[in-house]
Amino acid sequence: MKTLFDKIWDAHVVKQVEDGPDVLYIDRHFIHEVTSPVAFLGLKNRGLKVFRPEQTTATPDHNVPTTNQHLTIADELSRNQVEKLKTNCKEHGITFHGLGTEGHGVVHIIGPEQGLTQPGMTIVCGDSHTSTHGAFGAVAFGIGTSEVEMVLASQCIMQPKPKKMRITINGELKPNVMAKDIILYVIAKISTSGGTGHFIEFAGSAIRSLSMEGRMTVCNMSIECGARGGMIAPDEKTFEYVKGREFAPKGEDWNKALAEWKKLKSDEGAAFDKEYTFDAADIEPMITYGTNPGMGIKISKNIPVSDGLIGNDKASFQKSLKYMGLSEGEPILGKPVDYIFLGSCTNGRIEDFRTFANYVKGKKKAENVVAWLVPGSVAVEKQVREEGLDKILEEAGFELRQPGCSACLAMNPDKVPAGKYAVSTTNRNFEGRQGPGARTLLASPLVAAACAVTGIVCLP
Repeated sequence: MKTLFDKIWDAHVVKQVEDGPDVLYIDRHFIHEVTSPVAFLGLKNRGLKVFRPEQTTATPDHNVPTTNQHLTIADELSRNQVEKLKTNCKEHGITFHGLGTEGHGVVHIIGPEQGLTQPGMTIVCGDSHTSTHGAFGAVAFGIGTSEVEMVLASQCIMQPKPKKMRITINGELKPNVMAKDIILYVIAKISTSGGTGHFIEFAGSAIRSLSMEGRMTVCNMSIECGARGGMIAPDEKTFEYVKGREFAPKGEDWNKALAEWKKLKSDEGAAFDKEYTFDAADIEPMITYGTNPGMGIKISKNIPVSDGLIGNDKASFQKSLKYMGLSEGEPILGKPVDYIFLGSCTNGRIEDFRTFANYVKGKKKAENVVAWLVPGSVAVEKQVREEGLDKILEEAGFELRQPGCSACLAMNPDKVPAGKYAVSTTNRNFEGRQGPGARTLLASPLVAAACAVTGIVCLP
């Protein structure tokens, strides 16, 4: 009896090192401008070429501006990194999706869009949110720069095999509860260290009810509870999503692939090292109030109090609230917000923009709010325009920007100023994550839309 994770991992083990890690074959390698330059330099210093360039795909996303992308990037470091990625890809024959090209976007959004992400694969990237691709029934995880070099050089990586966890969520989701609320709820329940050392399989009727885009959101944030990655067994929704995409198998190859993909599920009775079960009916629209993704509450509830916490836990909790400018026991509802960010590899897909646009249609953006709406890719931007969502957004006082990681992290011009509150559809709310002194409240696209219209923390 094997779990889904075991089936994929074991099929990709090239060699087992006695009392050490496995040598794991990698099917698909994604790279971006931040974690790849030193890896390519390492290859050059060793006189090596990229072993299988056709299995690597590159795009700049972290450092790129989200306005006037036709102009030269102003920041010298960012410009150098983006240019170096282009040069390295050209030298080694790697597919490169540069700014303004049809394939450009956030690395974890363009992979699924183009059909590069498929069930049963092993997928890595020098980026922690590689776990996004696990939504397709793939073993996908982030790696460090030295490991990026390892994969470029050999198409393999040395990795200890993680333990296995299953999180089952059964039942029907309440109205206005999105995939983002599910994963924020889970992290709040098991903590930011609850998944440490494990690979999580998400299961249950509530998970199966999610679209592929919703599943990507859940798997994207699986690492925020300390897990190595997250995954969901593929089903008809998965196959329908992949079918017909540019790099998906075609003709008889599709039929063969489909037959194999349908075997990708945990066997009845397969053993997990840890299991959790939650009731979908208990999940409500969520928001974070602190400085780690585990500090999340139902929006209708008050901020917790530190009674019962001791030592470092209490000090950390109080430090977090001080940074956020919030008080124990007070309601989060009604708190004024300054910035709204829709985008990132967590919530920058077309369904997220549809959700946001549908809510703000016929309404107006609050005057006190600055909103950054950033599509996750050129393809998403194009679809937003084709569906007329851009017109709805413009009429409500919003402006569509160009693709990139944007305000998910303070590595480009989109930084939230110190002391300002940002309701953000991203994955992390660490101190300074969205800019020095910025205060981040993580939430779903629907909650972000409601806050954008009212100018306060509110329920949709």
